[in-house]
Amino acid sequence: MSPLEAVVFDVDGTLVDSERDGHRVAFNLAFEEFGLPYRWDVEEYGRLLRTTGGQRRIDGYLAGQGVPEEERAELAPALHRRKTALMSGLVDEGTVGDRPGVKRLLEELVEEGVRLAVATTGSRGWVERLLERLLPGLAFEVVVCGDEVAERKPDPEAFTTALERLKLAADRVVAVEDSAEGLESAVGAGLATAIVVNGYTRGHDLDRAGLVLDGFGEPGAPAEVIQDRAGTGCSGVLDMATLARLLGFATG
Repeated sequence: MSPLEAVVFDVDGTLVDSERDGHRVAFNLAFEEFGLPYRWDVEEYGRLLRTTGGQRRIDGYLAGQGVPEEERAELAPALHRRKTALMSGLVDEGTVGDRPGVKRLLEELVEEGVRLAVATTGSRGWVERLLERLLPGLAFEVVVCGDEVAERKPDPEAFTTALERLKLAADRVVAVEDSAEGLESAVGAGLATAIVVNGYTRGHDLDRAGLVLDGFGEPGAPAEVIQDRAGTGCSGVLDMATLARLLGFATG
């Protein structure tokens, strides 16, 4: 078994609780500023999240509202640009927070010499700002964002790009994701994957994951272990040793 050399993390819904009270709010503010009647409630946004990438999500939604393709070609990117700026403001205000146990795990990985990377569909304009604000002093060596890949998750391009930049083979790296789309992307890149579900993704089909928990867990406050197909023996605290035991479980 190869040693664990790097961990590639998703951001939205994985490292941070950013979807319901971050992105959803920013989308609605953008709709309001553009004088559009659309408002996404919590339940509807959960359904829309199955389309990865904010601009693709807007375009698909507008198509469903009967907006012509020519109009969508201008409106969707304009809305997404404004939404990204609004999201950056929410980040600066402290609206978006990291999930419990994230800092503990990242600090342990850094201390043990494991390299950190990100593969996300989010835009670099707010992703790097978020990481710097929430996780100061924890440098992610590689950050692959949605606006620099041709295909969004569930396509594996974000993860294969991260591996290329890390100059590592997939069997030395583990992915941490939160959704079925992220799992498909990571597994498609040959990566063993741990899933930390959130309220939006707990019902996803995650059978191909080596390990599924409902959070990162903390000593004294473990997460629920939903699935442990890799046989890691995880007791509810996602740590470096658990991630290392995932190596080799790439396809389930």
